[in-house]
Amino acid sequence: MLVVPGAASADTCDGVTRRDLLRVGGSGVLGLSLGQLFGMQAKANPTPAGGPGFGKAKSVIFIYLQGGPSHLDLWDPKDNVPDKVKSVFRPISTKLPGTQVTELLPKIANVLDKTTLMRAVSYTPVGLFNHTAAIYQMHTGYTTDKVSPSGQLEPPSPKDFPTFGSNVIKFKPPTVPMLPFVMMPRPLQESNVVGKGGSAGFLGKAYDPYLLYPAGDDMDMAKMDRIRTDDLQLRQETTSARMERRATLRETIARGMPDVEAAVARHDLDEYYGQALGLVVSGRARRAFDLSAEPPQVRERYGKNTFGQCCLLARRLVEAGTRVVEVIWPKVANSDNHSWDVHVGLSARMKNQSAPMLDAGVSALIEDLDQRGLLSETLVVAVGEFGRSPQRGVSTSGNQNSDDGRDHWPYCYTGIAAGAGVRRGLVYGRSDATGSAPLEGAVHPTDLLATVYHSLGIKPDTIVYNHLNQPRELVKGEVVSGILS
Repeated sequence: MLVVPGAASADTCDGVTRRDLLRVGGSGVLGLSLGQLFGMQAKANPTPAGGPGFGKAKSVIFIYLQGGPSHLDLWDPKDNVPDKVKSVFRPISTKLPGTQVTELLPKIANVLDKTTLMRAVSYTPVGLFNHTAAIYQMHTGYTTDKVSPSGQLEPPSPKDFPTFGSNVIKFKPPTVPMLPFVMMPRPLQESNVVGKGGSAGFLGKAYDPYLLYPAGDDMDMAKMDRIRTDDLQLRQETTSARMERRATLRETIARGMPDVEAAVARHDLDEYYGQALGLVVSGRARRAFDLSAEPPQVRERYGKNTFGQCCLLARRLVEAGTRVVEVIWPKVANSDNHSWDVHVGLSARMKNQSAPMLDAGVSALIEDLDQRGLLSETLVVAVGEFGRSPQRGVSTSGNQNSDDGRDHWPYCYTGIAAGAGVRRGLVYGRSDATGSAPLEGAVHPTDLLATVYHSLGIKPDTIVYNHLNQPRELVKGEVVSGILS
């Protein structure tokens, strides 16, 4: 696991801390550990496939809206329904003729013609009615063996299924010296379960995301200027030329030592040592993290908050060659302020806290990518683990809800997709009169993951081997070909 300073470091199985693996300015640790890390990210070539949208994406930005955004109060408003169902927010028109969202999303309304709105994301909650288990399914495409009725899970384990980003970088590593997979601004967390569904699991730590956890809360934009990337920098006394001379010396020793040479050939270390060296020496990653290089008006457009600046950073990272970026909402896990988990106080919380951040960040990201010509090769997905109950003030998951609150609802909710291979200006699927169930075009979370893999040129049924050396498909889902072109 690659970790930015400030995040906790745990010991690896060989007793070396992950932080030690990245003290690249000091010694030959770079040549072996980080080089081996790239070596473990070997280029596997899945069986060629085709169909609409296959392989059109070079990268993916996954905006994970933890907590379960209320589809009825954002993307799928309903008329002629009882007051307990109808949103307190009025519907507004969008750039997509005949399609409305609520007044909370005026900026997204103006870019909706560049997206596909999936209005029937749906699954039946067998042990998945609460956050943790649903988070795990959304990220891995699988449910765990031990799921309590409430949906709480055990802590992360090396036996877990890999998060989708880890699978992606296994089969599609970057082609330039750049961080393969970045997760920010916090780990996946529900209650005291931290990181479940957010690691490489049985693929091994070489495929874990680079975890970027800047200081501050949801509204603290200033901290985003000062992202520390010490792990990606040479020490002051170590110049680029000196690092390159070390690489030459290593090659000379390898040529003179048959055993070492054989080991290098066997593990393809030369190639991946070069990638590791390039990552540090080139400065590409460090430059990508420098948000101060952006014009003030661009930063303002994304929103003066952690979510908005993470969306901007996501654009900078894919522009620099990162394959997968995940932005996790909100900055503070289980936050009563900006969370979508609105059991109480929905009207004020969504209007004044969460919706303005979402509206600015997502709309700016889509528009910015499009203006730069990057949207055609970048897949953007924004979705939560479920939606909210059609009726306010009722309990559907055992939680208490006020008259101005909605409970968990996985049976039907909304997600948004845009970019590489995704059709523009499409509403895919349809919910019933109260937003309770799909009428057509249902999309299971496993189907959504299958579509992500497909868009990146990876067959969803590609086989990986778990900790017991048992074959497992990346995901058991169907590609949503109706949203692709």
